[in-house]
Amino acid sequence: MSLSAYSLVEAAEHIREGRISSAELVADCLARIDEVEPQVQAWVHLDREHALAQAKALDDARAHGGPTGPLHGVPVGIKDIFDTSDYPTEFGSPIWVGRTPRRDAAAVAMLRAAGAVVMGKTVSTEYAYYNPGKTRNPYDPTRTPGGSSSGSAAAVAAGMAPGAIGSQTNGSVIRPASFCGVVGFKPSHGMIPRTGVLLLSRTLDHVGVFARSVPDAALLAQTIFGFDREDPDTRPVARHPLLETAVSKPPLPPRFAFVKTSAWDKADEVTKEAFGELVEALGENASEVELGQSHEGAFGFHRIVMDVEMAQNLHRDYEQSATAMSPVLRELIERGRSHRAIEYVRALDAIPALRSSIDEVFDEYDAIITPAAPGVAPKGLDSTGNPVFCSLWTYLGLPALSVPLMSDEAGLPLGVQVVGRYGNDARLLRSANWLVQTLGGKPKRSRKR
Repeated sequence: MSLSAYSLVEAAEHIREGRISSAELVADCLARIDEVEPQVQAWVHLDREHALAQAKALDDARAHGGPTGPLHGVPVGIKDIFDTSDYPTEFGSPIWVGRTPRRDAAAVAMLRAAGAVVMGKTVSTEYAYYNPGKTRNPYDPTRTPGGSSSGSAAAVAAGMAPGAIGSQTNGSVIRPASFCGVVGFKPSHGMIPRTGVLLLSRTLDHVGVFARSVPDAALLAQTIFGFDREDPDTRPVARHPLLETAVSKPPLPPRFAFVKTSAWDKADEVTKEAFGELVEALGENASEVELGQSHEGAFGFHRIVMDVEMAQNLHRDYEQSATAMSPVLRELIERGRSHRAIEYVRALDAIPALRSSIDEVFDEYDAIITPAAPGVAPKGLDSTGNPVFCSLWTYLGLPALSVPLMSDEAGLPLGVQVVGRYGNDARLLRSANWLVQTLGGKPKRSRKR
């Protein structure tokens, strides 16, 4: 078995127990990168010697009795909007080529403290928005990997690293995870500090993770949950036992609310059929639930908040270098400048009431299941796909996962999005893990495409 095929939890355990070394694992991942990177193109910055040097230093520390963290010696990919002191951080934009930060983003620093090897920087779309980068879908290079965390999702899917981190302001973790057939986890808003990460929208920005299983995602996220005084939306609370809870047996089989949302008419037939099969397979553990008309406005509210806050946070770059931006990014910034203040304030004020009304669903159900994307990864590389099935949950700051439970008749992955109550990230992970185990971890195949 190739070492690069180990899950993140397995890799951490094998290194901790001395069955493999970090240098061996990193070397095997580099060999895998040499094999598939020319086709997938998931990395924007990768220094092989530097990655191996980190691994050897961690092996030496362990050999001399040094402490080992929960990710000791495990390589991870970092989306190229997170500052790294040893790699450039360029935001997927020609405006920032060669930008070299002086310190790590808070999440990167926490990964290093946990013993992780920073393998390199993964491709991001331009400013983590819609304009695609160079990455291709590992399942079919003529299809998009999704975005904006394109490289992180593709690197994990192609076996180049057992885990990676990304971000989501609309659908940038959940959608690429679905298209690439991996687990993508976007925790509750404010659980992972965003200090040192490209600021697009304080209200909507989330840090997320990619991995090959729900326990892997739980372990990776657990290491970067925490408080940082420079991120005003984080709180000094006890660390969540995400992995321990995720792999534990629920006291009762979880119940799932199947929620279509008003975006259901955007779903492809393959998605509609697959979710019908999924709900049927779950039997009494799933019921269809309607949220009501009050939530339909959330999609427009999300867009207003994203438009305005991105226009504000990118105003300097726009004013100085607008011609170096893509037309789609310029259009967003100009649209954000045109919104009235009262529209923006109303969009912000609606969040607590809508989140509270969703809590009524969680009073009866453990989690919501809904599509992660309209369908499988679309053909073509000029778009990253439609994030419409992610907008509501991102706007409300709720924790969400995409788990690769289904596929179309050609074997292209189709993710199931599992959404939880705000702050109940550990319980959500447990429910999602139960869902995967109950269905055997094998994608259900739809007959249509």
